[in-house]
Amino acid sequence: MKNEKMNQVYVVGHKNPDTDSICSAIAYANLKQQIGDGKYIAKRAGMLNEETQYVLGRFQVEAPTLLSNVQLQVTDVDVNRSPGISSHMSIKEAWTMMKEKNVYTVAITKDAKLEGVITTGDIAMSYMDVYDNHILANARTQYQNIVSTLDGEIVVGNPHAYFVKGKVAVAASSPDMMETYIEKDDLVILGNRYESQLCAIELEASCLVICQGAQVSKTIKKLAEEREIVIITTPHDTFMVSRLINQSIPVKHFMTKDGLTIFNTEDYVDSVKDLMAKKRTRDFPVLDKKGDFYGLISSRRLMEARKKQVIMVDHNEKSQAVDGIEEADILEIIDHHRLGSLETVGPVFFRNQPVGCTATIVYDMYKENGIVPDKTMASLLCAAIISDTLLFRSPTCTLVDRAAAEELSKIAEINMEELAEDMFQAGSNLKGKTPEEICFQDFKHFAVSDVKFGVGQINSMHAEELQEIKERILPYLEKASYLHRLDMVFFMLTNIVEESTELLCYGKGAKEQVIEAFDLPQDTEDIVLSGVVSRKKQLIPTFVISLQQ
Repeated sequence: MKNEKMNQVYVVGHKNPDTDSICSAIAYANLKQQIGDGKYIAKRAGMLNEETQYVLGRFQVEAPTLLSNVQLQVTDVDVNRSPGISSHMSIKEAWTMMKEKNVYTVAITKDAKLEGVITTGDIAMSYMDVYDNHILANARTQYQNIVSTLDGEIVVGNPHAYFVKGKVAVAASSPDMMETYIEKDDLVILGNRYESQLCAIELEASCLVICQGAQVSKTIKKLAEEREIVIITTPHDTFMVSRLINQSIPVKHFMTKDGLTIFNTEDYVDSVKDLMAKKRTRDFPVLDKKGDFYGLISSRRLMEARKKQVIMVDHNEKSQAVDGIEEADILEIIDHHRLGSLETVGPVFFRNQPVGCTATIVYDMYKENGIVPDKTMASLLCAAIISDTLLFRSPTCTLVDRAAAEELSKIAEINMEELAEDMFQAGSNLKGKTPEEICFQDFKHFAVSDVKFGVGQINSMHAEELQEIKERILPYLEKASYLHRLDMVFFMLTNIVEESTELLCYGKGAKEQVIEAFDLPQDTEDIVLSGVVSRKKQLIPTFVISLQQ
């Protein structure tokens, strides 16, 4: 069974995703699904903020599932999904099955839980090393296994009962001689001689295996029934029966159950390879999240594994990307930010335009492919443009963004003013959220000239809401700096109506850096930046220039 994940392409935005990041991922995955030949799945790299949750809820779109890491995991590898076998299966049946499926290892399971594994080497050793004629009893071999292995049938007795006492003996001599080596509870292999069969019954054998398809007399059957002795007939001769009978032993007797190296579907391939290199085992069992048996994996399958395929939207910096991005196969980047620090192994499709929103680019790509987005996709794209451009108030907004939003609003049949009011109100409604959740719901990391800093932002149309947020978030900035190992932390309280931002600062020289960057008076207490609403176009570029100088 091929692993379906091998053909999946994840479309994902940045960590601490905003409305543009999520909606663009959903809409672009939808477009790629229509024009591509793969399976494109929108994902998110972090928790959704209140505004984005509102947008998805309003347009009845299920939120993308979390993609926390794109390092290759066992679940991404083409694992051998052959089901486990019962511990009662005979080694002959197991060997036949393994030959047919061309596998070297089989898992033994019960109710989906792993009990052990058996290999072709284990079975071969069982043929070569077994000299104990009590092994059938010691292994608690079911009579049904014996019947199946010998191509026979049960004449008397219960096929589901077990041979648990005595040894295996061949009655190749006279009844007088049989009395010297056949004991109570033995399994006796014999021919069609009535006197030998009768002697075995008198000696209280527990099972008679009668060879060459010989008929069993009514008298022998009756005596066997009275004494609860099992009688099996087989078409094979005594030599063949003696050779085959040990193959009826259940696999549990030879399986390996202790000291197994077991992996889980969520384990990362790199760590799995390291462990495999230290073992001489060919195949390793894999368990799923529930602890149930999932399949078997070999080092060969790991070598053939393909990296996770990813399309990045609304970002191109490693610090903002999902963890493990350096180990993924990046197919495309669709973005509207400055060029970042990300490196790729090979060339990729990279579309970066100086517009106010990634959704604007995605909509252009719909049109370029001659596809009109449906009402739901148009709603999401329009909402993303409204969010990123602050309803066209942001300096990042271009005529292209406005034209795209107007076209999309007509397709979606929505009033942009009303949608914006509801979105921004939902985004600034942070009741019940902790200072940490507020701080990091829209937070991005940057590094310039060995200085690491982070910038969070909250947009609101109401000054009173921003003041409440300030009182809650200001005391938390020190902890935010410590947790994320940042030299400086900044938080933008952006008033959409007044088109201004109050900037909160923490860190050595952070406030002084802002005062210098924006040429403010040295005695400035509260930093209010009039006309500044964009982190991307107004705040970050100014910081970068100031820090580089």
